[in-house]
Amino acid sequence: MKNLTLPCFAACLSLLSTAALPVHAADAGTASRFDPLQTFAPYVYPQSANAYRSASGRPGPLFWQNHADYQIKATLDPASRKLSGSEVISYTNHSPDSLDVLWLQLDQNRYRKDARGAFTGRFPKEFTDGYTIASVEVEDTHGHQQAVKWAASDTRMQVQLPEALKGNGGSLRVHIAWSYTVPGEFGGRTDVNSSKNGEIFEIAQWYPRLCVYDDLRGWDTAPYLNSEFYLEYGDFDYSVTVPSDMIVVGSGELLNPAEVLTKTEQQRLEQARHSDSTVMIRSAEEVTQPSSRPQQGGTLTWHYRMHNTRDVAFGASKAYVWDAARINLPEGRTALAMSAYPVESAGAAAWGRATEYLKASTEYFSKQWYSYPWPVAINEAGTAGGMEYPGITFDSKHSRGSDLHGLIAHEIGHSWFPMIVGSNERRDAWMDEGFNTFIDVYEADAFNHGEYAPKRDSEYAPGSGSPADQMAKVMLDRQAPPLLIGADMVAEKYRHPITYFKGAFGMVLLREQIIGPERFDPAFRKYIATWAYKHPSPSDFFRFMESETGEDLGWFWRGWYEHDWTLDLAVQQATYTDGDYRKGIDVTVANLDQLVLPATLEVLYDDGSKQDVRVPWETWQQHRSYVIHVDGTHKVKSISIDPMHVLPDIDRSNNTISMP
Repeated sequence: MKNLTLPCFAACLSLLSTAALPVHAADAGTASRFDPLQTFAPYVYPQSANAYRSASGRPGPLFWQNHADYQIKATLDPASRKLSGSEVISYTNHSPDSLDVLWLQLDQNRYRKDARGAFTGRFPKEFTDGYTIASVEVEDTHGHQQAVKWAASDTRMQVQLPEALKGNGGSLRVHIAWSYTVPGEFGGRTDVNSSKNGEIFEIAQWYPRLCVYDDLRGWDTAPYLNSEFYLEYGDFDYSVTVPSDMIVVGSGELLNPAEVLTKTEQQRLEQARHSDSTVMIRSAEEVTQPSSRPQQGGTLTWHYRMHNTRDVAFGASKAYVWDAARINLPEGRTALAMSAYPVESAGAAAWGRATEYLKASTEYFSKQWYSYPWPVAINEAGTAGGMEYPGITFDSKHSRGSDLHGLIAHEIGHSWFPMIVGSNERRDAWMDEGFNTFIDVYEADAFNHGEYAPKRDSEYAPGSGSPADQMAKVMLDRQAPPLLIGADMVAEKYRHPITYFKGAFGMVLLREQIIGPERFDPAFRKYIATWAYKHPSPSDFFRFMESETGEDLGWFWRGWYEHDWTLDLAVQQATYTDGDYRKGIDVTVANLDQLVLPATLEVLYDDGSKQDVRVPWETWQQHRSYVIHVDGTHKVKSISIDPMHVLPDIDRSNNTISMP
């Protein structure tokens, strides 16, 4: 979903001096809310390990996942804003269970006035009638097709099967005919909006989609209120018929360019496939020229295909400027970056650089984490603000400069979370927005030698300060929810501060403070590759990172994700050893609140030199305060804990002691 400009995070700490010797505990009389027995109690994972999901965080020996392929034919009538379609879903039940019903998502019913989501806020302010379902039929393996009973409940539809679908590979085909009115600019994630040269249709959540049946809940039928998606993977073959003066940009590969593009556009598109600089496919001047379309009058059908995806979406307009460039991927592969936008959005300060941004971010994410798997990546400009679907993003037509770069990087970053790694956005939004916001941080540093780095924003927490200090302000709000809570239970006030910012900051803490990039990065890459096109749970992620990095992290999962605990580290006392500075100094450090994190203790000497001592999280397993001896031969000017402000310490007034 929409990416607000993101805070930067501190770069990785350099290797720290370890010239320090712990002396003894100093727990007596420490004023602290911290209870080691609570923080370090054995952690109970939200989901249990079993034959389907192993204790290592990997798919187990009996892991299964159902599969849904789609064939869709749709027609858009811009005048009435009506989208009509028919689809065939080929569904394979790999579960061990027989299924006597199927559940489908009807997201367009979210725009009805009586929708449950209409009472939860955010959108819409206007309404439609939702879906009109003309027919539902089921076809068995023998090709026999019959009408079946179905019932719609809000944004879900139950289809009663004439015969139970067998497990372990049973399959059938569902035929559905439907139509709906495209919601206007109030639509939130799918809409029609105006531009100088014609309306722009951003079409998403547009066809009835199979709910996920998994080993965690069986049918996962969480209604579409405000949060996003959880979908099965499969192959898509879809066609969209529109008036001939419109261009359609959609998820996947265009199969019939000779039928819907001019010869000039086909030649330019081929040129773009081999160009690292942006190539204009349809210029701003050509938008109003009839010659930029292969025929005048009537309709054209755009045919797309996309493999191994969970969804498809498209944009359609006669107002599009269109450009493209090559994406260079690992192992010598290439893909195509494309942008479609109205002339009002053109220009080097705005969407004229959109394809450059898209190309660079896709290349970075592919090199750093996992190679982009699909043949095309598309930016489409409209009013959705910022919304992601496989192979295409809807981004604000008004964005420019650094805001546009950050928006494009964030939305295409969703290709990795949750389009490739298919976590459940309707329940665990932090595995979607938090992970994606996390990888955005480093992309900003990498783009064009840091042209738009670092990403900063005080919107998450008012006032200045490091990202960690802003995070501390968020955490001080005792009404803020924990990360391990259903996405629809997070109030709009906390959606970005918690789901995005805290979710991402937790990952930065893991990478830069708790584990270290040299172990974190290979583990996270392996997590992505292991769960690509599958459905990991929070426990799968927790277990996987522990197993791959060699760290017991239950204390962090409990404090950062399960609870909203806060951190308060303190330097309580410092005395020269035996009263002689030449023998070093004894420093009493304390943990005064429930959260625990490793920290850096800095000793600054009177000659301007300093010494850093790493205080590991294990320090606090048995103690509330601890005395650390630091060798040294100079007088000490001051001692500070977390001097670089990389930890979300809620009270920095007790972090430093100055020596006389």
